[in-house]
Amino acid sequence: MAAAVETSPVLEILVREPDGYSIWNGPPFKNNNQPGIKLEKVPCNNAKYSEDGSRIMVTKTDSAIGIYDSNTLKEIRCFQIPNVVASALSPCGAYLQTFQKSTTPQEKNVVLWSIETGDPVYEQFQKNMTKATWPLIRFSSDEAVACRLATNEIQFFDAADFSKGISHRLRVPGVAAVELSRAPGSHVAAFVPESKGSPASVQIYACAKELQSQPLARRSFFRCSTVQLHWNHGSTGLLVVVQSDVDKTNQSYYGESKLHYLTTDGAFEGLVPLRKEGPIHDVQWSYSGKEFAVVYGFMPASATVFDKKCKPVHELGSGPYNTVRWNPKGKLLCLAGFGNLPGDMAFWDIIDKKQLGTTRAECSVTSEWSADGCYFMTATTAPRLQVDNCVKIFNYNGSLLFKKMFNKLFQADWKPESPDKFGEIAELIKSVGSVKIEETKSLGQGSTTKKPASANPPAQKPAAYRPPHAKNAAAVQAELFGGSSTGEMSKNALKNKKKREKQKEKKAAEAAAASGAT
Repeated sequence: MAAAVETSPVLEILVREPDGYSIWNGPPFKNNNQPGIKLEKVPCNNAKYSEDGSRIMVTKTDSAIGIYDSNTLKEIRCFQIPNVVASALSPCGAYLQTFQKSTTPQEKNVVLWSIETGDPVYEQFQKNMTKATWPLIRFSSDEAVACRLATNEIQFFDAADFSKGISHRLRVPGVAAVELSRAPGSHVAAFVPESKGSPASVQIYACAKELQSQPLARRSFFRCSTVQLHWNHGSTGLLVVVQSDVDKTNQSYYGESKLHYLTTDGAFEGLVPLRKEGPIHDVQWSYSGKEFAVVYGFMPASATVFDKKCKPVHELGSGPYNTVRWNPKGKLLCLAGFGNLPGDMAFWDIIDKKQLGTTRAECSVTSEWSADGCYFMTATTAPRLQVDNCVKIFNYNGSLLFKKMFNKLFQADWKPESPDKFGEIAELIKSVGSVKIEETKSLGQGSTTKKPASANPPAQKPAAYRPPHAKNAAAVQAELFGGSSTGEMSKNALKNKKKREKQKEKKAAEAAAASGAT
């Protein structure tokens, strides 16, 4: 295991500002807790890693797109494509897909380019493009399977040779959205919206032509405007978040949502049993694909971990949360409340079923674990927020490790790496801890090194509210009796106080003597 840790890849972070992007060496940081710079700032309009992290797509201008090797940072190929509206890399970085503005159907505006040769391998006309339909051609994570959504059908291709054209078609009348399973690309989910009184449905089909005669699983539902489809690793389970624009119970202004679960073997088709009413805020599969976590319900939201049989195995309590991020190593999980929530975060050990720590990252726009599972990064970015842009990196238990402010920040992303390239999370945490101890010893001599201040100090308890007239009254009283408004008494005030006490004692003695004489 120690050998696996020694040969693990170095973490890297891509940071993009208005004048370009740069690449940092990730934690643990060695020089005064500051990241090393692997690549100095390079001008660009956009930059993005491929899914496997092997290549970087850099949009230099409106017509120039460069593809770079993420290890050597050398340019592999540059494409000159005018009027590009959107672009995307395939998961392994073998293909570049572009969408251009088009005026006539004769002009094929969706092009799939081979990065190795620089030639187009597939072209298609697409009238418009939305977030749900882009990229037009979907790949499995290993690029073994490719498909696209067409009118009333799903078209499949030979991903190794697009010159063969469409290999086979799967007819699904009314299909509006598809999601190809990623690892492996063995199944495809199709969403058909409501039509003429018929309910909406999600159906699962096998990708192989000979197995597509009937859907392997199907789930129908009414009151459905949009869906989110989430495949697990292993392609055995599908989570479906069904969203309706209108809540007929009038409990929510934002409509209602439900969470359905389907398995490719047909063992389960139904609603996920949630113990609280309200919206589905977030859902995420673990890297193993054997369990998933859900944040749901009216605030304070609840969080529950389910196994692949859809049975609850761990309750994570409730709080101001709307985000769940599962650690790539599977042992840890972060619950957070971003967006319109104050940014509370709770870090959990799912195996030992205990909370490791809590903290806060206000105004965070993006958040993600590092590939080794030891660090959690949040970023406040433009254009969502134009002020207080920053990057924060936390340890696995929520303690703040690093923070950097920016005048304007557009993007901060970890370089994707397979979690399998790193050791077990417990061994990694030990190795990181040993590095920190060595650095601390090198800073001082012997045991005289001062204990560093907490990077994430607890919030101070707010003072009780005092209205303005009360503050003025304290000041007037201080002037009259020689005291101060802070509660401390001056020498004159103490002297006057003693005189008043003696006068009271004298009057009390005189009153007692008079009563005894009578």
